[in-house]
This record gives sequence, structure tokens and C-alpha cells, in this order.
Amino acid sequence: MSLEAFLLSASALFAVGLYGALSQQSIVMLMMGLELMVNGIVVAGAAFWFHVSPTEPDGQVVVLVAITVMALEMAMGFAVVTALFRARDVDVTDDAGDLRG
Repeated sequence: MSLEAFLLSASALFAVGLYGALSQQSIVMLMMGLELMVNGIVVAGAAFWFHVSPTEPDGQVVVLVAITVMALEMAMGFAVVTALFRARDVDVTDDAGDLRG
């Protein structure tokens, strides 16, 4: 696969995530949109790393660390959303305004 195909896939992921993050009011759908945007960035970074130095494993390690951090972030986010829903029966961003610091 060429670099252009990877970058096109990454930009499509980012665009779908941006649309999802801007158009949804559900907290879970907003988090999924943000996750798609980060996945697009990770795909673009991995593609650049593969085409710049394909023999070095540095890029693969960074991608694995980024995916692990994203999984932890989503688990914590879903835990907060689940706790918020159980405590106040709130699942949209407008009703969760009191979470500000």
C-alpha cells in the first residue's frame, strides 16, 4: 500500500471522527468520535514512520504505546460516563455541565 493510500485512510478516519464529535450530543458518541480522530492521527504517523525508516521498530513501539494509552483513556471515560448515568440518569453533554472544575 502506498503512502498516499494510508494518508487518505487516515484523513477519512479523522473526518468521520470530527463529524461524529461535532454532531453528537451523547457523551459516548462524542468519545467515539474523538477516538476515531486519534486513530486517524496514529494511522498517519505509522504510515510516515514506515516510509521513512521501515527497518527500525521505533514506529511500531510508539503506535503500540499510543493504542494502549487510547484503550486506557476510553476505559476511564466509559467508567465516568457509566457512573454519571447511574447517579443522575444523564447521557448527553448539555445535562452534564456541572462536571466543570
